[in-house]
Amino acid sequence: MNHKQRRSNLLLFLFSVILISVAPFFPEEVSAAMRPGELEKLKQEEARLSSMLAQVRKQKLNVLRSRPLTIGIIGFGRFGQFIGKSFTKYGNVVGTSRSDYTEVAKTMGAKYIPLSNLEGFTMEDDMDVIVIAVSIVSFEDTVKDLVPHLRKRLAEKGTCPLIVDVLSVKEHARNVLLEHLPEECDILCTHPMFGPDSAKNSWQGQTFVYERTRIDKVLLDPTKGYDSDSEEQFTDDQGNSHGVHENSEAHVEGMDRMERFLSIWEEEGCNMISMSCKSHDGYTANSQFITHLMGRILGGQGLQATPIDTKGFQSVLRLIETTNADSFDLFYGLFKFNRNSKEAILRLKESMNEVVGKLLQMEGDIDEHLKSCL
Repeated sequence: MNHKQRRSNLLLFLFSVILISVAPFFPEEVSAAMRPGELEKLKQEEARLSSMLAQVRKQKLNVLRSRPLTIGIIGFGRFGQFIGKSFTKYGNVVGTSRSDYTEVAKTMGAKYIPLSNLEGFTMEDDMDVIVIAVSIVSFEDTVKDLVPHLRKRLAEKGTCPLIVDVLSVKEHARNVLLEHLPEECDILCTHPMFGPDSAKNSWQGQTFVYERTRIDKVLLDPTKGYDSDSEEQFTDDQGNSHGVHENSEAHVEGMDRMERFLSIWEEEGCNMISMSCKSHDGYTANSQFITHLMGRILGGQGLQATPIDTKGFQSVLRLIETTNADSFDLFYGLFKFNRNSKEAILRLKESMNEVVGKLLQMEGDIDEHLKSCL
């Protein structure tokens, strides 16, 4: 190839590069968008898609109500009643607790069985799901009490309900359920990040965290989970890929039951977040626990409203009110059963010392009483 030909090829190449580089400035889409009536067409398409979505939601509700779940709730106190009331819109609810809530259950259209008859509760014919809604500190003992009745149900009926927890600490709940429950029991670990006070009017927009833990004896990998839209595959904790239809109907039934239960929270408007129990506890130690810790510390100061409160101080008083409204057992459970909580306390103390140290350094004259607090 001679010099003239090389130069000609080089010019051709440069011309091609220029064409490619200026092309984005004149996209076909831009000229199309400038055509009269294009915005109206887009609005019509948007309306069509909205209509399709509404139709899908309606079909989803029909599926949920065509085969309503029977959901048992162990711990039918304030929180148990709170979730049970919404559950009755989609299925049958059976509550059990130490106190007698027969009339409360009747008012919301639910059935009530005393905790003294835990066997009768567990042996209910159509029991699909059991939600354990007790305190963190009593959770393990409650699970242990439930296990013999689950084994009896397996022996006599050959079925085990899906077991769901709603604790504010997730690794503890997960470990307890995996350690004590029969392997035939499917497990779903959840944390509704709201309660009767924060969501008294609606669950719309409230955060619901969950981990699909075990289905049909297969322990799922919480970092990968299961996506019902991705070729119906999920990964177990050994890294093996499974299809939901493989080998037995138990996979299909287990997935269907779990998705039906999750769909209740979805239909109530919750912000659904799939997350491993380990990740959950890491986040909540720096959010939920630290919030309760500060609320308790500030509550001990005896702070009161004044005629000249700033907005910031009003927020502090609300924090004190909401955190101290919860039982100390809940606060203790957040501390004891989340391994990240102690580290959060240590970091808080270090930050306190650092801030006070800077104040004393600027003051010059060291206050011995303050210094002794460091």
